[in-house]
Amino acid sequence: MKVRQVQQPGRYADGNGLYLVVDPSGAKRWMLRTVVHGKRRDIGLGGLSLVPLAEAREKAIEYRKLARSGGDPIAAKRAAQRTVPTFQKAAETVHAEHKVTWKNAKHGQQWLNTLEQYAYPEIGDKRVDQIDTPDILRILSPIWLTKAETARRVRQRIASVFDWAKAAGYRSGDNPVEGVTRGLPKQDERKSHHEAMPYSDVPAFIKKLRATNSELGKLAFEFLILTAARTSEVLEARWDEIDDDQKLWIVPAARMKAKREHRVPLGERCLAILDTARPLSTGSVFLFPGRSIEKPMSNMVFLQMLKRMEVPVTAHGFRSSFRDWAAETTSHPRELAEMALAHTIENKVEAAYRRGDLLEKRRELMDDWASFAGPDT
Repeated sequence: MKVRQVQQPGRYADGNGLYLVVDPSGAKRWMLRTVVHGKRRDIGLGGLSLVPLAEAREKAIEYRKLARSGGDPIAAKRAAQRTVPTFQKAAETVHAEHKVTWKNAKHGQQWLNTLEQYAYPEIGDKRVDQIDTPDILRILSPIWLTKAETARRVRQRIASVFDWAKAAGYRSGDNPVEGVTRGLPKQDERKSHHEAMPYSDVPAFIKKLRATNSELGKLAFEFLILTAARTSEVLEARWDEIDDDQKLWIVPAARMKAKREHRVPLGERCLAILDTARPLSTGSVFLFPGRSIEKPMSNMVFLQMLKRMEVPVTAHGFRSSFRDWAAETTSHPRELAEMALAHTIENKVEAAYRRGDLLEKRRELMDDWASFAGPDT
């Protein structure tokens, strides 16, 4: 076939299913007609200006062989044309797709920041299909023992990127993060827990806390301790979540770790804290605003207060103090304390039948905790 001389629009057979197609515009392109999984398919092989006859014949033979062996030439063609992203590009894509699920903007930014700091220097410019376990090991080894919690978060976030890459068809086989811990030393499990204050020391701590000069900060901190809430839940608490009539703080599902609404009974001391905090919040939507009333207080406030008070614990650790107190000094059932902490019920059968949140019984528990931890002075 003298392909350059063909001008009339139409389809011209070269043999074995290969055709030269001349469009009404005069453009010329190659097409292979073959049977794929029992169905006749037409596969474009490119324009004549880019693909000469010899190359078109080679491609036609390759795709026919693939089809006869049970493969899919169209899928193979798409895979060959697909541009495999770098790890950095893949991570940015995962971050954008999961943005709506982040608890807050700060958490979403931290997710990306840890990868920028620890993963990008090693694998940021590498294609996701060219990265293997030794690459991950080089990222985690320097921080595995010195920054254990950070290392675990980096590992989890890298794993998420590769899970996405496999689902998107950019790589196959096992996730390279899966076997990396076998090449790392065992971490000290004790370092993974938040440092907690013995519950017997909590009353003295709250008394000392009330004497500090951080007006809004000390109110927020005591509110956190008496409600046994998570730090982010308190810092982002809003006035429209407070039901004064029912003496409740209703935390919406979107801000809870378990993604379920959580009702927190408020005792007299908590209500007094809110009465004092309201004028200090100067019209903010937040119970405890930061320097700008448009933003919540930073958790750095708690960290700095603990540092100045020379107390080697974390704000989150007071949840453990509450849990130990409930277990060791009261007759309240275990499930009450677990519900007060908004923990997920691990027993699936029990979870299926547990419809209520035992609010009134939890109110008694929290009143007892407030009487122990922060009695009025």
